[in-house]
Amino acid sequence: MKLIVPIFFVLMLVVPAFSQEHPAVTAQPNSVYVGADGKFEAAPDTALIQFNINAQADTSKAAYDLASKQAEQTRQVLKANGIEAKSAEIGFFSVQPMYDWKNPKRKIVGYQVTASVSLKLKDFSRIGPITQQLTDADVSQGQNVSYNLDNVDDAKNKAVEDAYRRARASAETIAKASGRVLGEMSYASVDTFESNRVMPMQRGAVMMSAAAAAPPPPQQEFTPQQVTVTAHVNAVFTLK
Repeated sequence: MKLIVPIFFVLMLVVPAFSQEHPAVTAQPNSVYVGADGKFEAAPDTALIQFNINAQADTSKAAYDLASKQAEQTRQVLKANGIEAKSAEIGFFSVQPMYDWKNPKRKIVGYQVTASVSLKLKDFSRIGPITQQLTDADVSQGQNVSYNLDNVDDAKNKAVEDAYRRARASAETIAKASGRVLGEMSYASVDTFESNRVMPMQRGAVMMSAAAAAPPPPQQEFTPQQVTVTAHVNAVFTLK
């Protein structure tokens, strides 16, 4: 027991700050409790384009009609790029009055219609044309492009494997330093984390004349940043 207590205390100090809370584990005689982090980086397989359709007018009907027109323009942009309109998803849709807050009676001065739209793409070469055409048509606000993994389970498993290897290596080092032999694992807990990379796409691109050559999209020839999946493993091993 005199050996186990200091080992348990020191190893808990080196657990990174971002690890999650874990169930309390009582250190047993002839055992060692270790924690380690692992990671796995994978190329993204899916791009997510997100933007808002936003229309304002004096009446709710006029605002609704304007939003409908922008939605139709969005559908036309998608069809022009060989994408079915149903591939785009509506996250929310709202119609709200706008008030004159300087007026004590808060008089209604107009209406605003807002809809959030998201589109998943497997073909990254379509990102540039679609985002540019949506901007040129003035039908989108706050465009964002993020890259992620559609099936992240394999990446999580590999990150867990990396974390386990590191945890076991630490336990073997402790066992060797204390003149003992590392035995079987008797307990383990796992947490995984995924980071998504988001690149803001600002509105207001400069319109090119018909005679001028259009510059390449901002993403062209660049490689999407890899998606990093991290894992934290806590494990208890017996000591022989």
